[in-house]
Amino acid sequence: MNCISGHKIRMNVFSQFRISRTRQCLLAASIFLFVACGGPATESAVAEDTMEYETRYKVRPDPLHGVIDVELELRQPRHLLREVRFRVGDTRFAEFSGDGELSRQHDVLSWSPPPGGGSLRWQSTLNNRRSDNGYDAWLGKQWGVFRAEDIIPRAATRTLKGATSVTTASFELPPGWSAVTEYHEQDGVFAVQRDGRRFKQPAGWIAIGELGVRRDRIAGVRVAIAAPVDNNVRRLDMLALLNWTMPELARIVPDLPARITVFSAGDPMWRGGLSAPTSLYIHAARPLISENGTSTLLHEIMHIALGLRAADGNDWIIEGLAEYFSLELLRRSGTLSRSRHDRARASQQDWSLSSTELCGAISTGATTARAVALFIELDEEVREASDGVRSLDDLVAELRTRNNEVDLEVLTETASALTSTTPDALHIDKLPGCRKITADDQQP
Repeated sequence: MNCISGHKIRMNVFSQFRISRTRQCLLAASIFLFVACGGPATESAVAEDTMEYETRYKVRPDPLHGVIDVELELRQPRHLLREVRFRVGDTRFAEFSGDGELSRQHDVLSWSPPPGGGSLRWQSTLNNRRSDNGYDAWLGKQWGVFRAEDIIPRAATRTLKGATSVTTASFELPPGWSAVTEYHEQDGVFAVQRDGRRFKQPAGWIAIGELGVRRDRIAGVRVAIAAPVDNNVRRLDMLALLNWTMPELARIVPDLPARITVFSAGDPMWRGGLSAPTSLYIHAARPLISENGTSTLLHEIMHIALGLRAADGNDWIIEGLAEYFSLELLRRSGTLSRSRHDRARASQQDWSLSSTELCGAISTGATTARAVALFIELDEEVREASDGVRSLDDLVAELRTRNNEVDLEVLTETASALTSTTPDALHIDKLPGCRKITADDQQP
């Protein structure tokens, strides 16, 4: 099946006729009027020598069975996209079919679409229990909250050199339902923007169902709070906390994303918080500020703002920085007084005593608290070495300029540049569990 056959207008039409310049102009004007008056604008506007191809994701949920059908429609003026290789080891993805050639080897599904385009279809079994504490992907009879990665397997492509995708997503929903993603929406179509990626796939959190949404512009960022109705989600409370704190965040991270979308829901969703590129999820029962002075909402906002990735075994660095600066936002904005902020720090230091190591696959709550205590000490060293001119703000600013994943070596190198010596806070003897990882990294 050729998905762009029909009324396609070729942009090299003039080369096929020997006509005068005046008649060329008249013909061009006629084509323009044809497009403007209802011709297939998307197809007509694509030049044959363009290096862009269109990928359209169409999402159809089946709430009764907890599954979602996805169709990837490809439109290209010539054979730009040659092959897509999907990682489908997760058993939730099944029922693949489509135009062109399909093959599977172990956990990789390869799709070679026809030169002019085509469609690939599959089904995702959505509901995924994260732990005894709830689901991190859910579709029920009234609503669903999940990540795009839960319904669209991640992929790599083989294309003509320099080719890039123009990607959109749309939803076919039951009556009364709507959809919210982290992307801009117009007339039911979401424009998928993924800076630095040639093959753009939808990412981040998605909510569908009977939704309530509150929006505001804070510190130059378009902020949206989306949640199913009747889930006891405090949308305006969240906006209020972000209005108090995000101006301070913009001083730490001047280049905040243009959009941040917060998704929330009640049970049976997981009772925690999880961030994505420019969106996050937080359970409706999570307090905006806990009794120990921490904030799950601001912790996940910091992950989005910093945009740092941890190398294996170094999750404590990313989690510790997010928690450290979420506490700083509360203090600097005046949301918490200095004395309460000090008590919150002391609480973190007390909690850290139950942690036996820093380096590990996942940073637990106690490990993150230990990391916060370390960053408090490191901040003091940076300030002392620079006579108060520099702080941990400068450390994260430098870390964000690096494209590589953050590990202990990168952290130490960056901090040492600020203090002109290896900080005592980062001495290996103060980093339980990290000596083994450092030794393993040095092995050939």
